[in-house]
Amino acid sequence: MTVESKAAAVRFDNVTKAYGDVVAVRELCFTVEAGKLVTLLGPSGCGKTTTLRLIAGLEMATTGAVFIGDEDVTRLAATERDVSMVFQSYALFPHMTVMENVAYGLKISRLPKDEVESKANEGLALVGLAGYGERLPSELSGGQQQRVAVARALVLEPQVLLFDEPLSNLDAKLRRRVRDEIRELQQNLGLTSVYVTHDQEEALAVSDRIIVMNEAIIAQEGTPRDLYEWPADKFVADFIGDANLISGEIVDINGETARVAFGGVELVLPHRDMSKGEVGVAIRPNAVKVSTEPIDGPSINGTIGKAAYLGGHMEYTIETAVGQLFVITTDVLHPVVRDAAVHIGFANHGVSIVGNDVEPTHDDGK
Repeated sequence: MTVESKAAAVRFDNVTKAYGDVVAVRELCFTVEAGKLVTLLGPSGCGKTTTLRLIAGLEMATTGAVFIGDEDVTRLAATERDVSMVFQSYALFPHMTVMENVAYGLKISRLPKDEVESKANEGLALVGLAGYGERLPSELSGGQQQRVAVARALVLEPQVLLFDEPLSNLDAKLRRRVRDEIRELQQNLGLTSVYVTHDQEEALAVSDRIIVMNEAIIAQEGTPRDLYEWPADKFVADFIGDANLISGEIVDINGETARVAFGGVELVLPHRDMSKGEVGVAIRPNAVKVSTEPIDGPSINGTIGKAAYLGGHMEYTIETAVGQLFVITTDVLHPVVRDAAVHIGFANHGVSIVGNDVEPTHDDGK
């Protein structure tokens, strides 16, 4: 297949989509580089699915321009765009065989019969379903049905491949496996892909870059590591992987770093262009050290409120002077019991300044 050679960039230039007085997305500007997978991530109603549909041509921009490669496709219908979509519901024809489902788009394109068969077989082989062509969708597992949907999109050799929450109908274990398969296929073929999900772990696992959306705008864009380690604000910090949001104060700035005080301790963190005074601090659950013995370095005291064993890790809710902290630790051999007094330290990663609009973590925990 020649998918890689056709991969094209996607660019949004100040795109707004409104339905009367309701603005679904507002002044979006971003680029998806050719051959990369970018995830649109956010809560329900944030505008991520509308953005995907604007790329597909299923919605038309109210203002602004959408480009695929060097072509302005803003006013082109879906049938005139070189784009394929894998839907949440798979959208397989139940009365057709797997082969007929995969070949459907090729037949509509009026390709010669032998070419249709060859491309369909190649598509099934790509997704690990060679030999399944004569089965009906009902005879396949959920993961296999999803791979048929991917094959049907791939055989059209699109410039851009779109995924609309493709794993939401799968159970957790199968979801992990299929997401890895999609990512491997995307990288091997060099596909330009835009992927929509509300699952933070899924986004972190499959993406070259993530665009976090909130209330019709882009809250932050960056690599998975950028967003996790350096969230721009409290929304991104809490949406990507959970965060304990507390209030602190920058007491001194020295070069690129600042001394940040909270709960009687001081940490040295990148200041991220913040000035002296009150700031918000985001602390990842796995960046907190918990011990019944004193900890080397800055630490605060706390009391275990809740303790839960989850097989591979422990989860704690700890009452402290800075509010309630949610903590994850892999030390399952030495659990700390409820009401125990503990010392709390902080790792040299997973703690960041996020702005001065942060409210303390609520007492009801995560």
